[in-house]
Amino acid sequence: MTTRTIAGIVAVLLLQGCATAPRFEKNFGTSVRANLAAQTIDPRGAANTNPAVGIDGAAARAAHERYQQSFIRPDSMANAPLLNTLGTGK
Repeated sequence: MTTRTIAGIVAVLLLQGCATAPRFEKNFGTSVRANLAAQTIDPRGAANTNPAVGIDGAAARAAHERYQQSFIRPDSMANAPLLNTLGTGK
């Protein structure tokens, strides 16, 4: 066979691979949607107009402020070791 014939056969085979489109079933993606739905606690939660039931405004603001400040001024004791196994024996 000549180089031209081999190149032609290779080209036809490569084009044949691109010619077929995948045929998905009608239930394609159903398992993903079912898993997302199973992980949703309350599907109507976005419609709740009073989502912060159980905590007053002042306590919520104080908790949020402490949370934000924890990134600005980290606790100095957080980096201290809990056990000093290689210490001086004090």
